[in-house]
Amino acid sequence: MDISLNKYISDTGFCSRREADKYIEECRVTINGKDADKGNRVQPGDIVKVDGENLKKKAAPVYIMLNKPKGVTCTTDQSDKTNIVDFVNHKTRIFPIGRLDKLSEGLIFLTNDGDIVNKILRAGNGHEKEYIVSTDKKLTHEFVNSMRNGVKILNTTTKPCFVKMESDNRFRIILKQGLNRQIRRMCDALGYKVISLKRIRIMNFTIKGIEPGKWKYFSPTELLTLNELLKTSVGTAGEDVMGE
Repeated sequence: MDISLNKYISDTGFCSRREADKYIEECRVTINGKDADKGNRVQPGDIVKVDGENLKKKAAPVYIMLNKPKGVTCTTDQSDKTNIVDFVNHKTRIFPIGRLDKLSEGLIFLTNDGDIVNKILRAGNGHEKEYIVSTDKKLTHEFVNSMRNGVKILNTTTKPCFVKMESDNRFRIILKQGLNRQIRRMCDALGYKVISLKRIRIMNFTIKGIEPGKWKYFSPTELLTLNELLKTSVGTAGEDVMGE
């Protein structure tokens, strides 16, 4: 039985389907010695290589929570010296689920399980992400109401969301959406600059107990919770909800 090339790569635990598509577009993937295209299917017995190296069979599943510090880039591209894979330095090849901007910090998941990625990322599944954000100047009620009700960015209007003022220049925001650099773009559109941005929660999981720059495995109980939360989630590709 044949499968799509990006799913084949993802199933090995090498990277997510989204990252696999990038490798294919960059002509870094071959099937039986020939350059691959995004529409290719992989047949039993085919030899698939990335950057000239055979893809290994999938290792045991790994699920990690990292409290990402500023300066780490959420990419698997090891030509980027700040890449998150080298930062975590896990013996199994893992990849981030979604992204946090290089200057942002906080909770991010990493795994080698390509099957759960889209279930977590897809906006239609409605999984919450919570952030604490500091700005360059004093917040106003007008700013908070605008953030709550929707801001025009990237040729669209953001969806209504929870926003609460925490202090003069700090607020809490909970998103179920995840447009590229969404919070920073929303603030920019309203005349504010983000000074610090920290994600403190994804779904039911928080960074409590994880020091900045440190990571931990999901506990058996946390994995059961994760599977329960994803039980009704759709696994097809969709809008990336784990960006900020």
